[in-house]
Amino acid sequence: MSEILEPDTDFAGAPDGFDRLWTPHRMAYVTGERPSTEAGDGCPFCAAPGRGDAEGLIVHRGAHCYVVMNLFPYNPGHVLVCPYRHVSLYVDLTDEETTEFTALTKTAIRALTASSGPGGFNIGMNQGEVAGAGVAAHLHQHIVPRWGGDMNFLPVVGQTKALPVLLEDARRRLAAAWPVA
Repeated sequence: MSEILEPDTDFAGAPDGFDRLWTPHRMAYVTGERPSTEAGDGCPFCAAPGRGDAEGLIVHRGAHCYVVMNLFPYNPGHVLVCPYRHVSLYVDLTDEETTEFTALTKTAIRALTASSGPGGFNIGMNQGEVAGAGVAAHLHQHIVPRWGGDMNFLPVVGQTKALPVLLEDARRRLAAAWPVA
């Protein structure tokens, strides 16, 4: 018994009850070149400090670590704390790097609270590709501000995140709220 299938061309533009948000800019992340495991220009976290703050999306520079906006944020204000040194594991940080890494995490939370008033935060590191690290070769900690209702059907159903604040605007507000030492 053979089945008769409709040609797939009949489906283009057919109403199906779904609204679609097209996000072609995400293809740069999905299909883009993966960062090098080597230190240098191939690693985005080695390259960022060599740029100006606005171009490199740098919020704050410390002696051993820096804070940078996530280029593909989960929420507005999503930042990363990174050591300048190209190391992949938290246990490989020096004591000085660990101290500053922790202090910058705390300061970022305070600055995000002052600049955008989130109700909470997700904070964490993914170490190794199997743990979900997109750039496994260079340690970085995510700090994601959260608000009530910021998670809706879009990420679950449409694998799309609607961000109400432009990346540079979020960086500028956060940098302005960063405490002066």
